[in-house]
Amino acid sequence: MAVLECRELKKRYQLGEHIVNALVNVDFSVEKGEFIAIMGPSGSGKSTLLHLLGGLDKPSDGEVVLAGNNISRLNDKESTLARRHHVGFVFQFFNLLPTLSAEENVALPLIIDGKDLRKYQDRIDKLMSLVGLADRKNHKPDQLSGGEQQRIAMARALVTEPTIVLADEPTGNLDTKTGKVIMETLRKSCNELNQTIIVVTHDPRAAIYADRVVFLRDGLICKVIEFGAAFPAAERLSQIMDTMEELES
Repeated sequence: MAVLECRELKKRYQLGEHIVNALVNVDFSVEKGEFIAIMGPSGSGKSTLLHLLGGLDKPSDGEVVLAGNNISRLNDKESTLARRHHVGFVFQFFNLLPTLSAEENVALPLIIDGKDLRKYQDRIDKLMSLVGLADRKNHKPDQLSGGEQQRIAMARALVTEPTIVLADEPTGNLDTKTGKVIMETLRKSCNELNQTIIVVTHDPRAAIYADRVVFLRDGLICKVIEFGAAFPAAERLSQIMDTMEELES
């Protein structure tokens, strides 16, 4: 069953006298528990698409249907509530509150939503364990490495059990080894929590963890690669890199 659908999605911007078509007739759907990577050259529309999927921006035409709701037609208040209840965000910069502990940062979406944290403690504990930081829950962000802060940001994105998690270049601010840990943790959340994840990335080594890689060029979906669970990582990487080379030539 599709939890997210894009239908003839378009996004246009006015730059002076010129109209820029950032997205052109984008159609695709995402199933529950699926891990999607979105790739493409700079300026291809990757981040624009992610913002539309998460209700951070509205399309010029077309629609985004999330958990049965057409979020592209919601007003600002309704969009805020839809994001709060259906979308978890992970950004390149971790956006943790420096005065809160790691555990309190994870719980922040629940606090904002007025939830009784005592009822969610088991889930918070499970997520701290999932990201491998149960022993760091009382540490402030400045006492954590960049990779640890990103893992806390991931646990925060998962704490409300969102319909989807959207990650914008989650490894872009990290070294290769730490980025690998982040992607393995995202993959683990798919496998163990049946979480649906969409990642925008420029890094082919990050994209190999996805079930499907969607390539954009000039605002259009130009190619999709699907991988079976047993598809070897080296072959995934080779196919992704070959496609990127084609798009950039």
